[in-house]
Amino acid sequence: MPRIELVTGDLTRERVDAIVNAANSSLLGGGGVDGAIHRAGGPEILAECRRLRATTLPDGLPTGSAVATTGGRLPARWVVHTVGPVWPGDGAEAVRRRALLQDAYRNSLGLAAELGAASVALPAVSAGVYGWPADDAAEVAIASAVAAVAAPDLVRFVLFSERMHATFADAAARLGADVVVLG
Repeated sequence: MPRIELVTGDLTRERVDAIVNAANSSLLGGGGVDGAIHRAGGPEILAECRRLRATTLPDGLPTGSAVATTGGRLPARWVVHTVGPVWPGDGAEAVRRRALLQDAYRNSLGLAAELGAASVALPAVSAGVYGWPADDAAEVAIASAVAAVAAPDLVRFVLFSERMHATFADAAARLGADVVVLG
């Protein structure tokens, strides 16, 4: 099992081998984490995303899938792009989309390991503009990291606020997960 850490900070400044981008299916940038990664990483990331769209992903990246590009000007060598689901509200559709959120984490961690990354930093996928409730998003994230068959040795969740940090720490405690809570 990887070492799992929680920190509050700026994902784009993490000195890890790979960072995970909560991307939209177009892979061409957007708001939130996605926009911040594209701005900080420079045009190299967008150029690789455009190549992917022109070749292997003409319809975009499916929800729950992951693909990697260069880290461009980021401290990280790679960016693993994943598309989380939009929160559908309660009901049967929420169950199906929760599985897609698990896939987004599992596929991101597996791809980072496949690339040879020893460390990866992740945001709270789908917990921003996609509207996923923070407590459930945190539980899915932590449980997915704990259960990952393939993952880098270090999995660090970099959370954008103290409130989200506390939500992830609470989720780890509820799950009984061995998580290192930093700052």
